[in-house]
Amino acid sequence: MLITIDRPHARNAVNAAVAAGLAAALDELEADAELRAGVLTGAGGTFSAGMDLKAALQGETPTIEGRGFGGLTEAERTKPLIAAVEGFALGGGFELALGCDLIVAAEDTTFGLPEVKRGLIAAGGGVVRLSKRIPYHLAMELLLTGGPVSGLRAGELGLVNRVTAPGQAATIALGLAEQLANNAPLALAAVKYLVQAADGVPEPEAFRLQAKAMATLMASADAHEGMAAFAEHRAPQWTGK
Repeated sequence: MLITIDRPHARNAVNAAVAAGLAAALDELEADAELRAGVLTGAGGTFSAGMDLKAALQGETPTIEGRGFGGLTEAERTKPLIAAVEGFALGGGFELALGCDLIVAAEDTTFGLPEVKRGLIAAGGGVVRLSKRIPYHLAMELLLTGGPVSGLRAGELGLVNRVTAPGQAATIALGLAEQLANNAPLALAAVKYLVQAADGVPEPEAFRLQAKAMATLMASADAHEGMAAFAEHRAPQWTGK
């Protein structure tokens, strides 16, 4: 599923309507068994300039209760979501990308969390997530200075999965999504759950959580299908059951 933020005249800044639209798209992705992965991008050659400050001054909120900024940053999801980033990913736009499972970015993309320059903090996941994705001191530099980094530099930091030529991020991201979609949906969901559930918990507890998840997978029709397909030298036919 390709999800596009479509406000190019406003550099795809997130207002209440965008947040509602993203939330609805993510609900559709989760509900449709034929959809195995999603790609999030922006129209007009840019990803998102973050919160629509003009709309915020008029009382609009770009967050949704229980789902966070843009209806995405705190949303519970079982299916992989890939950010395809071009142009600007600033403030909340950067945080939308951080809320995805993979990031593909054009080399000339500008990432940044400038909230401290406006008396705020990156409260849509920037402060919480960035130091878990790149080394502490580098994350603190971005958060405390509010300065930008290019897509090329983001690749060097290990912040993005693929760095592309300008205009190619969505194409590469869709290719990655196709790779993910070839795998068992229950297994993909289990990986996402365990990576998050094991974060910060003692290793023995993490292994207990993993054992429960593995037992559920082993009892699934998809696990049987996967092993049978391997033995029979054919492509598996997943049902998500």
